Amino acid sequence: DGKSTLVGRLLHDSKSVLADQLEAVERASAGRGQEGPDLALLTDGLRAEREQGITIDVAYRYFATPRRRFILADTPGHVQYTRNMVTGASTAELTVILVDARNGVVEQTRRHAAIAALLRVPHIVLAVNKMDLVGYAEEEFDRIVEDFAGHAAKLGLPGFTPVPVSALAGDNVVERSAHMSWYAGPALLEHLETVPVGAEPLDAPARFPVQYVIRHGEDRHYAGQLVSGVLRVGDRVSIHPSGETSRIAGIDVLGEPASAAYAPQSVSLRLADQRDVSRGDMITAGADVPALTQDVRAAVCHLAERPLKVGDRVLVRHTTRTVQAIVKNLDGTVGAAELSANDLGRITLRTAEPLALDDYAHVRRTGAFLLVDPADGATLTAGMAELP
Repeated sequence: DGKSTLVGRLLHDSKSVLADQLEAVERASAGRGQEGPDLALLTDGLRAEREQGITIDVAYRYFATPRRRFILADTPGHVQYTRNMVTGASTAELTVILVDARNGVVEQTRRHAAIAALLRVPHIVLAVNKMDLVGYAEEEFDRIVEDFAGHAAKLGLPGFTPVPVSALAGDNVVERSAHMSWYAGPALLEHLETVPVGAEPLDAPARFPVQYVIRHGEDRHYAGQLVSGVLRVGDRVSIHPSGETSRIAGIDVLGEPASAAYAPQSVSLRLADQRDVSRGDMITAGADVPALTQDVRAAVCHLAERPLKVGDRVLVRHTTRTVQAIVKNLDGTVGAAELSANDLGRITLRTAEPLALDDYAHVRRTGAFLLVDPADGATLTAGMAELP
């Protein structure tokens, strides 16, 4: 549908492509007998991608405008690369779902929207591409937006922003198009620069997985990343899974004392009482505490070529904690007895030790986990916890 061309256009028109990169793309394009640069070559870097004309792996590109810095993940759209799409969406704050204006909403579109909903991506843009091939017709755009809106409502997506574009011609990508006077909204880059992202809500529950214990004389400092919320000196805190409580006596940020820490800062905490805290424990503040459970129900995407079956023994990596578990039940996309690579499904795990879990829809970082093969450490499955 033109995802790589759209990304290439975004990089090219925002002056984010180095001169030697552009020269290399122009030479490769001329070798194919094409007039002008094939912008898809800016992101489709694998030889197999160029030969087949499709995106296979996730291509990360970094660019900046005067208003904002971006990390852009160009992910493949084909069903056999669902795990790559999940990888790209897992850390995304905004997803651009691309639709060919000639074809409208197709099965791939619905699958991409389902992944965005599953991974709780906060912002969705529906980019209706190749508007030049339908005569820049407003009614074609409106028809696609209405069709997608019905599907988005079924998935529970919080909303989406539709933008008509032509990646090849550059319409509404970086500059607003003169061909679509009926469209009063922003160009794609303008929306990307202004959409509110990155700020963790101050009322989000405080979650601090302990990564490392630093002993300094009689004191113990607990180092890690505050993945959600705010912690302040003097706050009463709970330690999971032990259930012990204490008070924050000190916070260090970059080696300097601070009165408060805000997600996603990496900090060290000092507690007022001697407590048995080690790597893998979680420190929280306030009444909104994670669920301590050994029975984990989750939506998953299976990543490995080796299938996942009922009865398999696995390791669960959740924040900084790793515990043993067994697969008690699974429900694959077609009701199969196992999950194969790229399958989406739901599983139930029984863990050997309790995990301090949040519902993924509530706190993404503490609701996410990985299943790992205990024999060789290979990543098997990405999970998003669903609490009752």
